Amino acid sequence: MTIGERVLELIHEKGMTQKAFSEKTGIPQSTMSSWKTKKQNPGIDKLKVICDVLEVDPFYLISGTETNENLNNNYLTVYKKDEEYELLLEYRKLDKLAQSRLLGYLSALKDNL
Repeated sequence: MTIGERVLELIHEKGMTQKAFSEKTGIPQSTMSSWKTKKQNPGIDKLKVICDVLEVDPFYLISGTETNENLNNNYLTVYKKDEEYELLLEYRKLDKLAQSRLLGYLSALKDNL
């Protein structure tokens, strides 16, 4: 199954119309038709908005596997425009001691919620 076909399947599973999906993503319905008839895939620049609207992980769209957590993978998708990306960049600038202290602080915050 192509990524485009998987997107169309998810639209259907979520009870959404292609028109509604088009309005939420800005992707024309004619483009969605080509995903099925021509076996084309959405452009990489559209994956984030597609994932956001369909509430799925990009890994699922690409692989068809339910979640990357079930595969024991050791990675996480982070978008450059998200705050998490900035946090990761700043974390990597820290020395090992500072990284350890920050992780301890995060653990304490989590425990107090």
